[in-house]
Amino acid sequence: MKAMNASVRNAVFFPAFFLTPVVLVLTAAAMRFAGQSLAAFWYLAAAAVYIVFGLFLTMAVNVPMNEVLAVTPVPADIEAAREVWERYSGRWQFWNQVRMIASGIALIFAAFGLTISRPTAPETV
Repeated sequence: MKAMNASVRNAVFFPAFFLTPVVLVLTAAAMRFAGQSLAAFWYLAAAAVYIVFGLFLTMAVNVPMNEVLAVTPVPADIEAAREVWERYSGRWQFWNQVRMIASGIALIFAAFGLTISRPTAPETV
């Protein structure tokens, strides 16, 4: 788990995780200004779900849990190590699954926005 936490600190993770809601909000604004309010709604809904259940949940639950685990010494005794992992794993997995489901819902909402948006015909002079 410690290795996994260290591996996500890279140049790809930051934009993929933190800029997703920014892109969704900007897309919603663009759709709204293009007169496509329904598509804008779905992009904004995707952003809201991602912000609350992706970003906020990660910062409020998973990151603090990871930080506690990172400073927890690994016991030499296998049974003691198993107890540490069992106390940590179930709660972390539950909240990680909530984040995964929410991310899927956000993706579906964005797909709704994409399928509802219609291209605008170029203006002819």
